[in-house]
Amino acid sequence: MPPSQPLKTTSVIEWTAGSERSVADDLAVEEPLEIRVGGVSVSVTMRTPGDDFELAAGFLFTERIIDRRGDVAGIASGHGPDTLVSGNVVDVTLRAGKAVDLARLQRHFYAASSCGVCGKASICAVRVGGIRRPRTALRVDPGVLCRLPDVVRAAQSVFDRTGGLHAAALFDAAGALLAIREDIGRHNAVDKIVGYALLQGRLPLSECVLFVSGRGAFEIVQKALVAGIPVVASVSAPSSLAVDLARENGLTLVGFLRGQRFIVYSGHERLTSLSAPV
Repeated sequence: MPPSQPLKTTSVIEWTAGSERSVADDLAVEEPLEIRVGGVSVSVTMRTPGDDFELAAGFLFTERIIDRRGDVAGIASGHGPDTLVSGNVVDVTLRAGKAVDLARLQRHFYAASSCGVCGKASICAVRVGGIRRPRTALRVDPGVLCRLPDVVRAAQSVFDRTGGLHAAALFDAAGALLAIREDIGRHNAVDKIVGYALLQGRLPLSECVLFVSGRGAFEIVQKALVAGIPVVASVSAPSSLAVDLARENGLTLVGFLRGQRFIVYSGHERLTSLSAPV
């Protein structure tokens, strides 16, 4: 089974000021990943290949199918329809005695790369249970936040060649980069980060800042809360539901983080030198 690659090269026509030429262009790969638990399919998500075991583990954790690293007995590539081992199938084996209600997930086995809650069978299924308020002790200097986009941009190796991937990055309070993952779906990138932390035994991430290159959407905030992350910063706007969820659960949510400017939508008290809103 050859490993899947995160990018592929194709021939395109480049048009510039009336002239055209044939050039090679790198594309971000988008392929389906089927996630199974004990051989039972629970989801298919469109993702960029790479860190698939972390993606599967993070997905199961943020969907509350598993609660801790010890729930996972093993992760392996599964077999495809041709009975051969497939790079697009991940099968997670849970520890003996771990009971899960797989029907509760109700994903209808598909989620687009742009949507972290697509396929949910009911409105109630959108919100996961067991969310706890993140710790309030963490404090972050606003100047540290302003440096995060440049650090992430410099670390995005596949984005440099394709321009088509989202990034999720984990930082400590001083702005040191702890981990970064890329994916064509921003929610997948976050699941990869959470899966990395789960498999490394680092959850909850109560002393960390999560940076995302896209919107601060509802599913991003929810996944951060499940992982115990107290601060989420994004380069674009959050949604109204994301802001409501952040305020309801005491998460610091920052949007429009660009240059020396950002907007705090929730949890300003974690940012040093910021006064309370009037």
